[in-house]
Formats: sequence, C-alpha cells, structure tokens
Amino acid sequence: QVQLVESGGGLVQAGGSLRLSCAASETVFRIGILGWYRQAPGKQREFVANIAVRGTTNYAGSVKGRFTISRDNAKKMVDLKMDSLKPEDTTVFYCNLRASSSTNSWGQGTQVTVSS
Repeated sequence: QVQLVESGGGLVQAGGSLRLSCAASETVFRIGILGWYRQAPGKQREFVANIAVRGTTNYAGSVKGRFTISRDNAKKMVDLKMDSLKPEDTTVFYCNLRASSSTNSWGQGTQVTVSS
C-alpha cells in the first residue's frame, strides 16, 4: 500500500504562514489526485484542497485565497502553502491520495496550531 508522510506542522501566531509537505515512495502517487484534509477534535474530517495530475486545483471556501496546493510528480510530493492563518485553522492536517476506486490512502497527520 501507499505510504504517505506529512511534515511541516507547528505552532504559529494568527496571520503567520506554514508550508506542509507530503511525500510518498510509490509510483502510483504520480497518477493520483492529491489532497489535504483536516480534522479538529470532536469534528468531522473536512476537505481543504486537492490537485489533479495536470494541476487543476480545488479549494474549500474557508481557505480559498489563503492556501495554495502544489505537486511535484517527479519527486512524488504535494505541498500546501498556508498564509494568513487563523485560530480556526488549528487542527490536524492529513495528506490524501486517490488513484482508483481501490486506492484511497491517508497519512498519519501533522498538527497545525494557530494562536490568537
């Protein structure tokens, strides 16, 4: 199975920035839809952004204009640049890969904490 590893989370003050990265070692990563989701304590996991193989992107309304997703197929990585962070962005962010009806992989998550 595909193994995804997130990094880049941390503590930042409101208005600050962070860049999250997700890396995989499997070739299937290159042909899949890559995405970022987040889940706060006691809440459902929610969609943040995704990016298709050729670069088409989608963003949740709550992050549009503040976050930017990008991918590097050669390096098998997907990044999420987060600007103008808000306290409500505090959550665990998860990397996701969808390559087929039978391939839906998740990383272990990376904590993002935004203080007031």
